[in-house]
Amino acid sequence: MEKFEGVYISLVTPMTKDYKVDYKRLSEICEWLIGKGVDGLIPAGPLGEYATLSNEERRKVVETVIKASKRRVSVIVGTGASATRDVIDWAKHAKSNEADGILALPPVNYKPLENEVITHFEAISEVGIPIIAFNNPRDFGVDLSPDLLAKISESENIVGVKEFSGDIRRVQEILEKTNLEVFVGVDDLAMEGALCGASGWTSGVSNALPEEGIKLFQLAKERRFEEASILYRDLVKLFHYDANPQLIQSIKYMMELAGQPVGPTRPPRLALTNKAYKEIEHHFNKAINTEA
Repeated sequence: MEKFEGVYISLVTPMTKDYKVDYKRLSEICEWLIGKGVDGLIPAGPLGEYATLSNEERRKVVETVIKASKRRVSVIVGTGASATRDVIDWAKHAKSNEADGILALPPVNYKPLENEVITHFEAISEVGIPIIAFNNPRDFGVDLSPDLLAKISESENIVGVKEFSGDIRRVQEILEKTNLEVFVGVDDLAMEGALCGASGWTSGVSNALPEEGIKLFQLAKERRFEEASILYRDLVKLFHYDANPQLIQSIKYMMELAGQPVGPTRPPRLALTNKAYKEIEHHFNKAINTEA
């Protein structure tokens, strides 16, 4: 039986107009998403602008989300950092605040050897908190292949993988070669991933459209392909933004369109062009109107 399953939201970090973290709004967003039925929340993850946060801000973001969850849903904390010791410190902070697990990248800003990747995860595992390994070779240049994951998963606290390679064939191979749970890591493969046996989905666009995301993933898990594909066609143009370099700006704008504004992104991320905003609004309104 899976420890983590269903739709987990890779949370954005709300900001005020002067780029301060809006913790009150973050708590409100968590409450709204939980009310919509999401299965879990991921603070300080890929969409959380963690690289622009001070350590104090990052700690408070994590603590705010855990407090807001009130144990109603699982909280998996992002631990992205350059040094293994810093990842370990974030893992310890998550554990001390009673998070349910962490999301951990392989070594970044460096092309590691296989034994370095394995040793990195072994060291994190010693913290004693469930770990979802994050495979994103496109952005970080390290590929956690199914064979490498089989070796990494020998550490007892490695329980799953967020698969962001874009190769849907990976899902079945990981399930065959490891005992890991597989999370779909990119939104525009959510339906395919569920059909292939993924137990969970870490979603970005579902920040703005949680009910639609939950419905899509559940239909696909139940192998109700025709119903799932209709909904998927309505959403897939929005899902493509999840793998775009401007994904955070795009998803924050989708949340504004959904009536859940979360403010701007911190520089170096700037506002999108008017053309980009119009395109997002077009696809958003089309999806909502078709769903209605």
